[in-house]
Amino acid sequence: MSALAPTLADRRHAALRRAARWLAAGYLLTLTLIAFCPTPVDRGASHGIASLLARLHAHGVPGWVNYALVEFTANIALFLPVGLLGVVLLGSARWWVAILAGFAASGLIELGQLVFLPARFATPLDVIANTAGAALGALLALTLLAAVTARSPQLALIPPPAPPAPPR
Repeated sequence: MSALAPTLADRRHAALRRAARWLAAGYLLTLTLIAFCPTPVDRGASHGIASLLARLHAHGVPGWVNYALVEFTANIALFLPVGLLGVVLLGSARWWVAILAGFAASGLIELGQLVFLPARFATPLDVIANTAGAALGALLALTLLAAVTARSPQLALIPPPAPPAPPR
């Protein structure tokens, strides 16, 4: 095996980045559709969510678990992929760029909603939640990459296949 040949870890990393590029493209398209939908995304579901929360409150769930918390949590979840995919694509040394990208994208989305979409509600709280989601996604990616990297040296202990014997 040549010293220039890619290792198993290199091939896996390349495959992970290829998959992450495709996932990022699909995610960005979905995020754009959600962010710039002319009407609030939860408009059709708000009654059902409020009803579910009322039932949960009737069964002892604290009152602070309310619609605002659900919306805040949804914004965090919506931006988890920004941090996760950002770290995978940019590398773990540039984790902070993924968080910065989440903040910038969120700020642009909120500004766009404020200027162009009167039925939407642009709030600084959404920027905070979205940035927190990007940060959590980056932390998750760093944790997963560290776990995978920690196992990679074990792969190096497997001896490469012996080269074929030269013909006599």
